[in-house]
Amino acid sequence: MPGSDAPLPEGLIAGLYKADPARPVSGFDGASAFVARGVDAAEEFLAIESPAGMAPRALALKALANQPIPGLMAPLAHGPAKLPGRRPAYYVVTPSPPGQSLLGRSLPGRSLVPPSRAWSEAALLALVLRPVAAALERLAARGVTHRAIRPDNLFQAAPDEPVVLGPAWSTPPASRQPALYEPPYVAQCRASGRGEGGIAEDIYALGVVLIVLALGREPLADEEPEAIVRRKLALGSFAAIAAEERLPGELSGLVRAMLAEDPGQRPLPAELLDPVFARGRRAPHQFARRAPEPLVVGAHEAFLPRSLAHALAETPQVGIRLLRLGVVDRWLRRSLGDPALAQAVEQVTQRRARDATEGEERADALLLMRAVAVLDPLAPLAWRGISFWPDGLGPMLAEGDAASPIAEIIETEVLAAWAACRAGREPSAALSMEARRLRALAQRGGLGGGLKRLGYFLNPLMSCRSPLIGEQIAVTIPALLTALDGSAAEPDRRRDPPMDAEIAAFILARAPGGLEADLTRLAPSSEVLEKALVPLRVFAALQVSTRAGPLPRLGRWLATQAEPLLGSWKERSRRKTMQEQLSALAERGDLAAMLKVVEDPSARARDAEGLKEAERTLRGIDDELARIASGAPLRAEKARQLGQEIAAGAGLAALSLTLVMMAFG
Repeated sequence: MPGSDAPLPEGLIAGLYKADPARPVSGFDGASAFVARGVDAAEEFLAIESPAGMAPRALALKALANQPIPGLMAPLAHGPAKLPGRRPAYYVVTPSPPGQSLLGRSLPGRSLVPPSRAWSEAALLALVLRPVAAALERLAARGVTHRAIRPDNLFQAAPDEPVVLGPAWSTPPASRQPALYEPPYVAQCRASGRGEGGIAEDIYALGVVLIVLALGREPLADEEPEAIVRRKLALGSFAAIAAEERLPGELSGLVRAMLAEDPGQRPLPAELLDPVFARGRRAPHQFARRAPEPLVVGAHEAFLPRSLAHALAETPQVGIRLLRLGVVDRWLRRSLGDPALAQAVEQVTQRRARDATEGEERADALLLMRAVAVLDPLAPLAWRGISFWPDGLGPMLAEGDAASPIAEIIETEVLAAWAACRAGREPSAALSMEARRLRALAQRGGLGGGLKRLGYFLNPLMSCRSPLIGEQIAVTIPALLTALDGSAAEPDRRRDPPMDAEIAAFILARAPGGLEADLTRLAPSSEVLEKALVPLRVFAALQVSTRAGPLPRLGRWLATQAEPLLGSWKERSRRKTMQEQLSALAERGDLAAMLKVVEDPSARARDAEGLKEAERTLRGIDDELARIASGAPLRAEKARQLGQEIAAGAGLAALSLTLVMMAFG
C-alpha cells in the first residue's frame, strides 16, 4: 500500500495508463475524455472522466474490466487520477474508437446525416444490427447491460466496416440517453435513477438507432423529452416514432418487435443474429382500450390507463385529489369500460384509510404509488413526483438532490409495497428483503449513519466527499488515509478532528467490521475525551488492517487532537513523558503505537494508584494537623511551645500543598 509520501501519480490511471490532458477527445457523454497511452506501450487508448456527482458503474466495471469483447469499447482499467492542470477525478480507460461516430448529436430540425447517407436495409442488418447484437449477447452472458446505444456512440472504421459499440461505464446507466432512445417507462425516470435495466432496454435503443439510420435523420427532433414520453405512451413506441415514415423492406416488422412496449416481448440478441428470424419477426399485435373521452389531470389528457398513470405520477397533488374523490375509478368504469381495473383502483383508494394512521402525507404518497402501479404494471416507481427504478437508488443518492424523498422511501420500505402491486412483474420477496436491508442500514445512528452511509454502500466507486480531504479522490480506505495525511499538511486543518460525518460514513461502508461500535457511538454531542479517542482508535485500526505505510502528518494531527486525553492523566511527570512519546511516534506515523500510549491500561492503573497514594498522604497530613489543633488548649500556657507547634503545622500544610501541586498539577 502506498504511504503518505506516495501522492496520486500525475496522469497515471490504475498504474497502467498515462492520460494526456493536452489531447482532449470530445463526444463521449458530454464528459471530458483524453488520449491515453500504456506506460510500456505506444498504443493509444481513451481515458473518460466520471463527472463530479456521478458514480461510475461499479457492477459493469467489475464484470468487464480488462476482459475484451469484440465490437465493444469495453473498459480496460479504471481508477482515480490527477491530470496536470486538472482536479483529481475518476477515469475509465477503454480502447480508442476505431473511427468517427456514425452521427453527431442533432440540433432541432436538422438532419443527422445527409439524405444520401441514409443506410440501406442490407447495410443496417450486416453492419449495425448483427455486430451490436453479438456484443449484447456477450454482455448478457456476463450479466451486464450497455444502456448507451445511440448513433453518436457507435463508431465505424470505414463505411463498409461493422460498427463498434462505444463506452458506457463512467456514468450511471442510461443517464445520458435522450428520451427518443429509451422506452417510455425508462425515459420518464430521473436520469440518475433509470437503473441497470435489462438487455431488452438495449434492444429497444438499437431498434430506434435502426430507424434513425434508415431515415437519415432523427424523428421527433423538435419535441421536448416529456412530450416524447407522452407520445410514446399514447400511441405506442413504434407508432410514435415511425408510423408516418416509410422504412425499407422488412425492417419495419423487425423494428416494431424491438420496440415492443413489454420488454418480455422484445427479441433476444441471439434471435437478432439469425437472419431467418430477423426477416420473419413480427411483434404481437397489441390492442389498447382507449376511452372516447379523456380524463384531464392538470395539463395532461389521458385516454389510456398507462397515460393516466404517467399523468398521476407527474402531477401528484392533482392525482391524489382525483383518486380520493373517486374520479379515477369512475372514469375507468364509465368512460374506459374496464370495471376490473376500476375495482382495483378503488381498493387501493380504500386502503388509504388504514395507511393514514401513520400520517396523512405518507398515506397520500402510498396511494398514488399504488394507483400508478395498478394502472400500469410496466411503470417505474412513482414517489412524490420522482419516478425511478429500484436499482437507481444508489446513483440518485450519489447525485444528492433527492435526499428527503429517498429517506422516506427507505424508512417506509416503499420498495416492498411497490413490488406487491406489480402483478408478478417484480420478485416481491427479493425486493421486500432489499427494502428491509436498506432500512436497517439507514437506521444505524451515530456519526456517519443514515443516508450518507447508504450512499457509499450502494456506490462502491464513489469517492469520499468530506471537505477534510479537499479535492483529493479517495475510493478506498488506504486512499482515504493517504488523503487525510496530505490534508494534514495544511495547519488550519488540524484545528478540527480528522473525522466528520462523511468520513465516518465512508469508513462504515468500506471498512471491514469491528469499527461500528466506535463510530456509531460518536456523535456531535459526544464527550470531549471520546471525540479525541475514537478517531485515533479508528485510524490506528485501519492503518494496521490495510497495512498502510507511515502517516506522519496524520499522526501529528491526531497528536494535536489528543491533548484532552493527556489532560485526563493525573501525574504531571507521566503526562510529560506521554507527550514526548506521542510526538516521537507521530513523527514516525505509527498510529497504532500512539494509541497504545494513551490507552495503556497498566499505565492508567499506575496513574490511578498514584492518585490514591497522594490522597492518602494528604489525609495523613490533615489528620496530623487536626491532632495538633486538638492538643492546643492543654499547652496554652506554653506560648513559646504553642508558637512552635503552630509554625510546624503551617509548614506541614505548605509542604503538603507543594507536594500535591508538583505531582499532579
